[in-house]
Amino acid sequence: MSTAPPPPEELAPPSPEELAPPSPEELAPPLPEELQVEVTGACNLRCRMCLVRYAPAVGRREGALALEQFVELVDSLPRLRKLTLQGLGEPLLSPHLLEMVGYAARRGAEVGFNTNGTLLDRATVERLISAGLAWLHVSLDGATAETYEDVRHGPGLRPRPGQFERVVSNLRGLMETRRALASPTPRVQVVFVAMRRNVDELELLVELAAEVGVDELFVQNLSHDFADTAGSAPYGELRDYVEEEALFRSGDDAAEEAFTRASARAERLGVPLRLPRVVDRPDRRRRGERGCGWPWESAYVTHRGEVQPCCMVMGSERAKLGSLGARPFQEVWRGGPYRRFRERLLGEDPPEVCRGCSLYRGVF
Repeated sequence: MSTAPPPPEELAPPSPEELAPPSPEELAPPLPEELQVEVTGACNLRCRMCLVRYAPAVGRREGALALEQFVELVDSLPRLRKLTLQGLGEPLLSPHLLEMVGYAARRGAEVGFNTNGTLLDRATVERLISAGLAWLHVSLDGATAETYEDVRHGPGLRPRPGQFERVVSNLRGLMETRRALASPTPRVQVVFVAMRRNVDELELLVELAAEVGVDELFVQNLSHDFADTAGSAPYGELRDYVEEEALFRSGDDAAEEAFTRASARAERLGVPLRLPRVVDRPDRRRRGERGCGWPWESAYVTHRGEVQPCCMVMGSERAKLGSLGARPFQEVWRGGPYRRFRERLLGEDPPEVCRGCSLYRGVF
C-alpha cells in the first residue's frame, strides 16, 4: 500500500470572497459536539515518546479531575455526542472513570478512551461495558516483548519484564469478555505509534491483531516535532527523541516498505488497517480554509481545567486558551484567545504550535 502523496494541483488565483476577512460566525462557532477530557494526569508508565517521561511526576490524587467539574463541563454542552476521556495520564488511574463513562453515556454521548492496557483486567472490562463504554483503544507499540518494553518503560525509566505479555493477555481477556457478554461494544482498536525502532514489527502486529480478533489496527506517527519548544524544558529530550525516531523525518523507504508488507498481510487476514502518510502533504490550502478542524469542532480540557485547542499540543503552557476555574467553557470557547487562534489557522501565518503538528502537516 503506497502512502505517497498525490501530485499537487494548480490552484486558481484567490477570489474576492477568499480574500475577505473571516466572519464572526467563523471565529465563534456553535459549541462543539465532541470533547476530549484528560480525566487524570497520573500515569503508571514513562513512555519514550510522551511528555510524562520528561516532566515532573503527577500523583494519582493531585492528577485526578474532580467528578463535579466533569459533570458541570458535560452539562454545559447540550449537543455533546462524542466524548474522549484521555490525555497524558492513564485513564484507568482516575478514581471517577466509571462514573464519568456512565454519566456521559446516559446523556447520549459515545464515550471511549485510549489505555496502555496494563490495568485492563476482566473485572474492569465488565464494569466498563456495564457503564456504557462505546469504544476502547489499546496501545501496543511492538509485536515482541523486547521492542514493546523498550518503548514503554516503567517509572524507573527501565523496561518492565513481563509487561508485554500482560497487555496482550489483557487484550485477549477484553475480547473474550465482550464475546461472553454478547456485547457489541466497546469497539476495540489497537493503536501502534510507528517509529524507526518498531516499524519493522508492524506486519507481525497485524498477525497478532487478527489472532486476538480486534476490530481495527490504527497506525499513527509521532504527534509533533516540538520545533517550537527550542530552549524550553522539559521538551529538549523529547524533541531529540522525535528527531531520531520520526518516520516523517527519516528520508528513506523503510517505513513505506513496512507499510506495504503490513497492508498486504492485513488484506489477507481481513484486519482493517489504518496507515499514516510519511511525507508532508503539500500546503494546498486556500486562504480562508481551515488548517485544522479541531478549534471549530472539539476541544481538549486538562485535569487542571485548562482549555486547549487540541490533544496534539502535549503541554498546557504551549497553547492555553482559557481555564474553567476562571470562566465557564462557553465563554472560553467564544473568547478572544480562541477567536485569534482560529483566525490564524484560517490565514497564512498559523500558530507556531501548529506548524510542527503531525495532524496539521498531514502525517499523523
